[in-house]
Amino acid sequence: MDKISVIIPCYNEEESLPMFYQETVKELNKIDNVSYELLFIDDGSSDCTIQILKSLSMKDKDCHYHSFSRNFGKEAAMFAGLQKVTGDYCVIMDADLQHPPTLLADMYHALKVEKYDCCAGKRLDRRGEGALRNFLSRTFYKLIRSLSNMDMNDGSGDFRMMTRQVVDAILEMKEYNRYMKGIFSFVGFDTKWVTFNNADRVAGETKWNLKSLFAYAFEGIISFSTKPLKLAGIIGILLLFIAGFLGVVMIAQLLMQNGIKDFLILLEIILVLSSLQMIFISILGQYLSKDYLENKKRPIYIIKESDQNHA
Repeated sequence: MDKISVIIPCYNEEESLPMFYQETVKELNKIDNVSYELLFIDDGSSDCTIQILKSLSMKDKDCHYHSFSRNFGKEAAMFAGLQKVTGDYCVIMDADLQHPPTLLADMYHALKVEKYDCCAGKRLDRRGEGALRNFLSRTFYKLIRSLSNMDMNDGSGDFRMMTRQVVDAILEMKEYNRYMKGIFSFVGFDTKWVTFNNADRVAGETKWNLKSLFAYAFEGIISFSTKPLKLAGIIGILLLFIAGFLGVVMIAQLLMQNGIKDFLILLEIILVLSSLQMIFISILGQYLSKDYLENKKRPIYIIKESDQNHA
């Protein structure tokens, strides 16, 4: 009998967890000749998430949890879940029911019968998201595809079921700075995409704001592309030639006219060039800081407690 392991990263999901548990177990029980486990990863929640997980674990032998010592982030929670599960097939799902449990049977069929290595969900729309966030998300995916030369499509996410072979390949990638969408693309394997319409959260509020989304996007670019470094060099050389030419012209005008207007223009050009220089130094610093953290070899997560049945 095959076993499906469901990994659920949780951060302040006290309102949605009971509904998620009910709906997901209902759909898993519809799949014939399959056992399952639900592994909840509490990512340092500050609400009553851990109390609910303890309650689920006590009443259902197929529910387990691990609780982090602090908030390490969703990427760390997914990695921890992949390390701890024991199933033949593993699926990652959000606790807010934006990943429809009704697709689990189709995903299992794609892997078991159609012999795919992975079956991933892809959103058809971004209903409920603001126009600005929608535009920025689409722009980001176009940008990261061009920079990384990997298949990271708009609408694709963490919702996917994988064979044990795919899970083992992902676990081989032990970098501290993790960007799972890029890792899924990097390991490859035959993937079937199943589409679904975007749904509102069943409860609670999203943990993602524009600031965190920008940071996540930048993490993805830095983790899977070195082209920003090359771009900095190209633009730097181009600006050097332009600045040299303009400098000669402006100095000549100042000597001839001694005009304050021309001096201010020259000052503005210097400030623009200096700001660009600082931006590119910042980009270089980001790469160096990532390497610095990797070399420290700190643990990706720290578990504070877990249920005894799944310790």
